[in-house]
Amino acid sequence: MTKSSGVMAKLTFLGAIRQVTGSCYLLETQGRRILLECGMFQGDPSTTAQNHRAFPFAASSLDAVVVSHAHIDHSGLLPKLAQAGYAGPVYVTAPTFDLLELMLKDAAYLELKDSQWENKWRQRAGKKPVAPLYTLEDVEALLTLRRPLPYNDEVEILPGVRLQFHDGGHIIGAAIVELTLSQGNRTRTLVFSGDLGNRYSPLMRDPEVLNRADVLLLESTYGDRDHRSLPDTLNEFRQILKEAGNRGGNVLIPAFAVGRTQDVIYWLGRFQRDGHLPQLMVFLDSPMAIEANGIYADYAALFNRDDPEFNRAMEQGWQAWLPNLRYSKSTEESMALNQVQGAIIIAGSGMCEGGRIRHHLKYHLWKNETHLLITGFQPQGTLGRKLVDGARHLAILGSEIAVRAEIHTLGGFSAHAGQSQLLQWAQGFAGSHPRLYLVHGEYEAMQSLQTRLAPLNLRAEIPTVGATIAI
Repeated sequence: MTKSSGVMAKLTFLGAIRQVTGSCYLLETQGRRILLECGMFQGDPSTTAQNHRAFPFAASSLDAVVVSHAHIDHSGLLPKLAQAGYAGPVYVTAPTFDLLELMLKDAAYLELKDSQWENKWRQRAGKKPVAPLYTLEDVEALLTLRRPLPYNDEVEILPGVRLQFHDGGHIIGAAIVELTLSQGNRTRTLVFSGDLGNRYSPLMRDPEVLNRADVLLLESTYGDRDHRSLPDTLNEFRQILKEAGNRGGNVLIPAFAVGRTQDVIYWLGRFQRDGHLPQLMVFLDSPMAIEANGIYADYAALFNRDDPEFNRAMEQGWQAWLPNLRYSKSTEESMALNQVQGAIIIAGSGMCEGGRIRHHLKYHLWKNETHLLITGFQPQGTLGRKLVDGARHLAILGSEIAVRAEIHTLGGFSAHAGQSQLLQWAQGFAGSHPRLYLVHGEYEAMQSLQTRLAPLNLRAEIPTVGATIAI
């Protein structure tokens, strides 16, 4: 990469390419290597198998890591990176600094449990045992590498490389990443959207609008569609709660512990205050979500401040906002919910792939009076996607379960920008004519967004895994 060649850097696309999970990109400039994201692949076994592959680079050769936010599909392989020998800084926002400890320790616990479960049948079959992807010790090593940065402060993280985080509006601490590369009197700017937030979020601010980049990486999770309008979504939510209240069944909400859970609790509190919450009890059955609630409360100053009543209540905490909210922390408290009727049960995981929601599905999915609310994106191959696609029988925790519950998809609650919002945000860059690459989306969604971007004077490319571009 010499000055005469005009090439200042190269960027290699390693993950979240033509799929939603596994976000990862390698930037190389002036002999330095920066890893942008280190996400875990989530979905069916063929997808998650990618987590066990060796990194296509030497971890010890990296000089810095930058992570947009704490969701596992953006951060979940960081402990594996530390395990492989990385010992440099990991740059994050302050809320992400806190959330990473919560989420990565939970991921390590799940890795351990999954490997123990698999090794039971491997032992019976005479096969070699498998090791977890990483351990709690690997997580602890990684956590010492975190370096928090505030929004909008430009910091030189390496010679000739400046980093600036902008509010992405997706979850607390989510960032749009701006990297400015300098060499002599020349500069190039790389902007990565991260996960852009839905402008109708009840808590998060709108994604910050930028207008200049030489290279733009744009997420495309919902590149092929808009979400249902928020008023229509809320009307459906209220109607579901009313019908469930009349029939006496439980309402199950598999929710992502960070982001979606807090949004759902906000709306339940609003419904209760407006007289539209027939359920007398709301259970949050997720130790991780309970801790995430605390972190959200710690950073309430970053909320959008659109609801003064909510902000006043949050000075005392979530249960001041929703008085009939109860936390189920222990296994015994969770099991006791099997006997509950007419309640709302919020539990992880959001894709129904693990966690306590699977136990509630096993005990309630076969009941006609049960209502299941899907409130977030369900990647192909997940149990949540199978439910959305209309599966009538499922194997859950070793049992064959008939699906008789009513399944509802409330797309308006998504924490991701819909197609129109993605187009609006990207249009701000039209004047700078960036090289635009679509990432973090299923291929069909990327193709749709690519078509819609063209009339905006934005020519988007869809990279393949392993492709490298010059900057």
